[in-house]
Amino acid sequence: MSAELLINVTPSESRVALIENGILQEIHIERDTKKGIVGNIYRGKVSRVLPGMQAAFVDIGLDKAAFLHASDIAVHDEIAAEVSETAIEKKDIRELVRDGQDIVVQVVKDPLGTKGARLTTDITIPSRYLVFMPNVTHVGISQRIEDESERLRLKNLVESLCDENGGFILRTAAEGVSETELHQDADFLRRLWAKIQSRLKLKKSHVLYEDLPLARRVLRDFVGTELDRIRIDSKLSFTELQQFTKDYVPELSSKLEYYKGERPIFDLYDVENEAQRILERRVDLKSGGYLIIDQTEAMTTIDINTGAFVGHRNLEETIFNTNIEATLAIARQLRLRNLGGMILIDFIDMMEQDHKRRVLHSLEGAMSKDRAKSNIHGFTALGLIEMTRKRTRESLEHILCGECPACKGRGSIKTVETICFEIMREIVRVNRAYDADKFVVYASSIVADALLGEESHMLAELEVFVSKQIKIQTELLYHQDKFDVVMM
Repeated sequence: MSAELLINVTPSESRVALIENGILQEIHIERDTKKGIVGNIYRGKVSRVLPGMQAAFVDIGLDKAAFLHASDIAVHDEIAAEVSETAIEKKDIRELVRDGQDIVVQVVKDPLGTKGARLTTDITIPSRYLVFMPNVTHVGISQRIEDESERLRLKNLVESLCDENGGFILRTAAEGVSETELHQDADFLRRLWAKIQSRLKLKKSHVLYEDLPLARRVLRDFVGTELDRIRIDSKLSFTELQQFTKDYVPELSSKLEYYKGERPIFDLYDVENEAQRILERRVDLKSGGYLIIDQTEAMTTIDINTGAFVGHRNLEETIFNTNIEATLAIARQLRLRNLGGMILIDFIDMMEQDHKRRVLHSLEGAMSKDRAKSNIHGFTALGLIEMTRKRTRESLEHILCGECPACKGRGSIKTVETICFEIMREIVRVNRAYDADKFVVYASSIVADALLGEESHMLAELEVFVSKQIKIQTELLYHQDKFDVVMM
């Protein structure tokens, strides 16, 4: 499988696209005005403890207070000495934190919609091969390192690096690396943690540590991934990434390329057009079927339809083949759109249990290629598949789109006919309340055309009913469901 990263950099925005076998699989966007804060470490102050929710709101210097649940509070020796054993076992928020308390926290989920950032006190700082865990003394190993002898070798090497100041998790990329490289990584992480602690003592700012910018963060996280090349269209960013890879991820240095092409880099592999299609509700399948994807604040729903696909054998085979094709498209769309949280998938109803089993197996196989953790819970009694996917940052739609001023996020607006009836009722209401000589209705062009066209008979009857002249005035700047009734 061929894979490459395309990195597009402008003064205020960075975009990274992952291409596998010539097809866009992931796209990441970061803007200077709205940078993600996942991984950032803050000095916070508990602003309110909520016993009923077993949580607390924490001020970390953002517009919205961040959210810290009792289950996300790491109970290390320093805290354990101050609280009861029962509080530790049950994690009672009232004994773990108190109003006004200063606390060091890390963001695990960006603010999403109306919700503030999600926090933890279980601090982790990643590098190339290791993740440093302050106040923890044990060693963890990535489950993707499967060879038992290699796991034992790595554990023995890193155990000697752990002390009372912290322990480490070995990342997948650590497989096969030398003792020297692990020591270098550990020394770097310890120096970084010492710098964070020195900032904590200064008490000058909420921010103690910020995660890497998008391009460098992606290169760090893609260590261990088979990449053929990494193309960057900014000379300055290319030079910066050369230095970064030399210092931290030297195995990627030879794969860096400065892109000088005349075509915009995101025109390669049709990335720009594909990024636009990601925002559409409907996703067409090659067979003629299609998906409908709806993202709400509570969950994402995906509906599968056969569409124009009629198959060649029978209805059950047509449905099964459409559902199988949909599993691959769903896995790709979840990665592309960065959808997470609860996801409900409404596959086309299948009668045969074997077909259901094979569709579920196909979905699990397609999702196994996703770097984000997911859990698929199988078919419900209603024939839906429930699953969850871990997402720490805003979905692509939330980054690129805002609320529609016309529908206020409903996704639909009133019909022209409905607006016409509302205008009629408003004229009757105003006529009863006030003494007017005539009325002028200001409305959008499509509503004004309807009142003067197919609804003109209603308008004439209303003029007779109120015994007043009604004039219709087009307002080009009005959206469909906006109108004004003015007395003259």
